[in-house]
Amino acid sequence: MKPARFRYFAPTTIEEVVSLLAEYGDESKLLAGGQSLVPLMNIRLSQPAVLIDLNRVTALDYVTKEDDRLEIGALTRHRAVAESKLVQERFPAAAQAAGHIGYPAIRNRGTIGGTLAHADPVAEMPCIAVLNDCEIVATSSSGSRTIRASDFFHGYFTTSLEPTEFVSSVRFTSRPASHGWGFSEFARKSGDFALSAAAVDVIFDGGAVTQVSIAIAGASDRPVRAPLTEAALVGTTLSRSEIEQAVSNLSSELDPPSDAHASSDFRTHLAQIMTERALLAAAQSER
Repeated sequence: MKPARFRYFAPTTIEEVVSLLAEYGDESKLLAGGQSLVPLMNIRLSQPAVLIDLNRVTALDYVTKEDDRLEIGALTRHRAVAESKLVQERFPAAAQAAGHIGYPAIRNRGTIGGTLAHADPVAEMPCIAVLNDCEIVATSSSGSRTIRASDFFHGYFTTSLEPTEFVSSVRFTSRPASHGWGFSEFARKSGDFALSAAAVDVIFDGGAVTQVSIAIAGASDRPVRAPLTEAALVGTTLSRSEIEQAVSNLSSELDPPSDAHASSDFRTHLAQIMTERALLAAAQSER
């Protein structure tokens, strides 16, 4: 099949983008990498009357640092995130997760802003956003506002973005020197959508865990944190036995849906395994 008819705009500035969104709102869709939108348009599950192509808005493609904050422009490609020295230094879990996304061709085209706005509950970067509870900057003709990742994702492919807003950048809190990180996912084959993924960020003091964040994808209609498991790990040294004991809490924290791909019990089992692997990686990656 081919897409339904649509009007096409290719703005070159952020001001043009917000003006078009203010005019067309719900009738429009934004095109960045197009890795999710174009297939949906081809089978006519998505039929926007207006397509706004962001690829000429170069002001949205950047990675910068400021004090304890790492900011990534919405048009930054997944490959650029994975290979960025700044991302690797400031928030390595994001670089590691970006390297797991799809195939090389997808990483070359897909963007961090696009994947966050699409809000697929098994996607890698939404999981990383929830792990850091990053700030997602939404821009419209009225200006910009910041939305915490914990408030941004509302459910399957649903966010708190208004029809006249778009994701313009993402701000992560840089990680301290003494920290560990890990990311693990399970898919039927390399490049497929994951059935389950876990991202971990751990802060140490004298070899003991003082703070830990765990985000899990594939266990709900959005990425979720695991506060009971996080609390159980504080004060430990992330030994294998301590990790195994803490991860057992996940069965009481998660209630994933069953679907054609996996049962609820199997998704919970996968989440436990992915979390354990990510925590073991965090223990080995401590700086």
